[in-house]
Amino acid sequence: MARKFFVGGNFKMNGTISSIKEIVNNLNNADLDPSVEVVIAPPAVYLLLTREHLRSDIQVAAQNVFDKPNGAFTGEISVSQLKDSNITWAILGHSERRTILNETDEVVSTKTKYATENGLGVIWCCGESLEEREAGKTIEVVSRQLKALSSQLSDWSKVVIAYEPIWAIGTGKVATTEQAQEVHKAIREWLKTNVSDKVADETRILYGGSVNEKNCGELSKQPDIDGFLVGGASLKPAFVDIINSKKQ
Repeated sequence: MARKFFVGGNFKMNGTISSIKEIVNNLNNADLDPSVEVVIAPPAVYLLLTREHLRSDIQVAAQNVFDKPNGAFTGEISVSQLKDSNITWAILGHSERRTILNETDEVVSTKTKYATENGLGVIWCCGESLEEREAGKTIEVVSRQLKALSSQLSDWSKVVIAYEPIWAIGTGKVATTEQAQEVHKAIREWLKTNVSDKVADETRILYGGSVNEKNCGELSKQPDIDGFLVGGASLKPAFVDIINSKKQ
């Protein structure tokens, strides 16, 4: 089955009311490839603002979500609160949360299970550090992360995988097209061997790691790259070019 191309924009902890409105306005007026699914993730404080002003064919994601329905969890946001606000996706397992906030494979997997079981789509992130890449452990690390997820998850239909080599995030370093395709292919093979042929065939695998309007065209042509999770470039007008990269 043909996998629908997917482009996510992770704004991280960036933006103001005026700059978010400008980004939204730019997307609203853009001629976007209708065959591409687009999701943007502003900071939590701007989720409602974004959803209120954004065109209806673009979805909005939270950058985190908690794995309990409600209660005494200061600073957290629940799945039901996101859904109540018409926020339909969450990014989980981003390397910045794994490294800076010490989220383990198990924590990320538990959150992903809870979110998907309660109707949220999840962009689930995985990837290796420079040290792990240089030690030849890329596939080993990503497989470990996948194993932790698969031990918790029974329904993969709401999961989009984002491979983000940590050494290429925000550094300007980009995995070569061949390096990216090699890992994406390995992820798909892992799913085929350890989950099912159906999940391997249908799950979209995004590349994230200093994606920009210059490198997205070549990356988008690879057989196992089904889209992008874009960081800094999603804050710029060039995000439209990345969304339309299949047309290049």
